[in-house]
Amino acid sequence: MKGIIGKKLGMTHIYNENGQRVAVTVVEAGPCTVLALRTQDVHGYSAVQLGYGQRKAKNVSQAVKGHVREAGLAEAPPAKIGEIRLESDSDKAVGDQVSVGEFEAKGFVDVIATSKGRGFQGVVKRWGFGGGRASHGGDWTRRPGSIGMCADPGRVYKGRKMPGQMGSVRRTVQNLEVVEVRPEENLLLLKGSVPGSRGGYVIVRSAIKK
Repeated sequence: MKGIIGKKLGMTHIYNENGQRVAVTVVEAGPCTVLALRTQDVHGYSAVQLGYGQRKAKNVSQAVKGHVREAGLAEAPPAKIGEIRLESDSDKAVGDQVSVGEFEAKGFVDVIATSKGRGFQGVVKRWGFGGGRASHGGDWTRRPGSIGMCADPGRVYKGRKMPGQMGSVRRTVQNLEVVEVRPEENLLLLKGSVPGSRGGYVIVRSAIKK
């Protein structure tokens, strides 16, 4: 099990060895610094905590500075901190570097990111409702319609699809193929799309269902 934190740069396309055009998402992955380790004996699970990027020390709380001091990053705290679960205890040490070179082309990964926010939306856009008829006396087209009952049970069931906040949620896309790895540029080229907007942080890990 491998994992790394990166940033989505955008989408483009490349041509494979058969001359076919492949749509890819370019991810700037790493280098990341190991900030902390979680082990089965002490914490009950195995994981590695990574820091990616850099931000000004004056904009970081004392708690974060103290947390990253052991890794030597108190004066240059990471911009993003994330924890990646592992199948077994890691052989890394605090302060070690994790690079994109650990991934292999033609392998498969899962990508975790925050999807684009769409704001407050109605049921037609959010859930794909058909709405009311637009003719023959129909006076509503994009409303949800009836949502409950009159007598029994006399309430609205939990989980009813209704208007509300759309997007801006954590999502995982599984089994994306690694088309190309460019260690000298810290780039991963992944087949297909990845959640989030350009410049958003992503977590790339080994595919758990492959």
